[in-house]
Amino acid sequence: VIGFAAGEPDFPTAPHVVEAARAAALEPRYHRYTPAGGLPELKEAIAAKTLRDSGVSVRPADVLVTNGGKQAVHEALATLLDPGDEVLLPTPYWTTYPEAVRLAGGVPVPVEADEASGYLVSVGQLEAARTPRTKLLLFCSPANPTGAVQPAEEVAEIGRWALETGLWVLTDEIYEHLVYGGATAPSLPALVPELQSRCVVVNGVAKTYAMTGWRVGWLIGPADVVSAATALHSHSTSNVANVSQAAAVAALTGDQSGVAVMREAFDRRRKTVVGMLRQIPGIACPEPQGAFYVYPSVRALLGRPIAGRTVHTSLELAELLLEQAQVAVVPGEAFGTPGYLRLSYALGDDDLVEGVTRMQQLLGSAG
Repeated sequence: VIGFAAGEPDFPTAPHVVEAARAAALEPRYHRYTPAGGLPELKEAIAAKTLRDSGVSVRPADVLVTNGGKQAVHEALATLLDPGDEVLLPTPYWTTYPEAVRLAGGVPVPVEADEASGYLVSVGQLEAARTPRTKLLLFCSPANPTGAVQPAEEVAEIGRWALETGLWVLTDEIYEHLVYGGATAPSLPALVPELQSRCVVVNGVAKTYAMTGWRVGWLIGPADVVSAATALHSHSTSNVANVSQAAAVAALTGDQSGVAVMREAFDRRRKTVVGMLRQIPGIACPEPQGAFYVYPSVRALLGRPIAGRTVHTSLELAELLLEQAQVAVVPGEAFGTPGYLRLSYALGDDDLVEGVTRMQQLLGSAG
């Protein structure tokens, strides 16, 4: 089976990062509890990285280190939401977002954008979805699952709208360095500094540094939010594993050249997969500008016979691809938009070509 489902780089973690972890494992002070909010040296490195990469000045005290970006999303929402608060979710959304909102007692409100808009939600759509119960906008650019990158002027417009309407914004910037073709992904608080007092930034080392298994993320926000989230964190998991935190320090402060190497490989694969998918009749595939996903529409294939079987949903189509072509993809139902498939192109070039070739052979037979 060729897997396009996993959202993680296929590269190994850089040797200098692994060596930092090895050294940390031998250091007795890392064998004990450390501050729940994160190692001081990591919080300093995150603050320095935020200024270096985003142009936003934050204090180490404004940072909470978490077990991956997923925990940062959960703890930010648990801190900010009251029961019944509504959260605007540009859709397609990452599968964790609505569940994290519900776990925090909130109500997810999808705001759908389709391939015609490049999967980019507008201020007009957000305003139409806003009610007196709306508390927060959960924003992600570059986006999972679509790879869409909101242009800077539109990000700024969204930020000014949130400021004017008194909403909080949780901005997930985990894919900030994975942009292509001249696209940029500026940080929202860099574009609208006045929003910084009502904005929580989520990030981590997983995607940029090929460290998904090390489980190090963070959130950055106003002092009272970070203090409350840190208290929650201390009662849920205590500190993130010290060895992983030491590795993250090395990733953020060490040689950054590996980031460009991965980005170049992803860009090459992006062009390959889009070109091949567009050769399949019935598939509409916008070219993503960020992350490492494509999100083609397969709605024109639904209801048609394929290999002697008629599929009516993208979930059924994903099952057919797995059974008949031994190709694993994620159906759009997982992201709030049936009729689509998500494919990650963070896999080897040969596997990528072989996998999409199998899709071409199977789906090209659609009646």
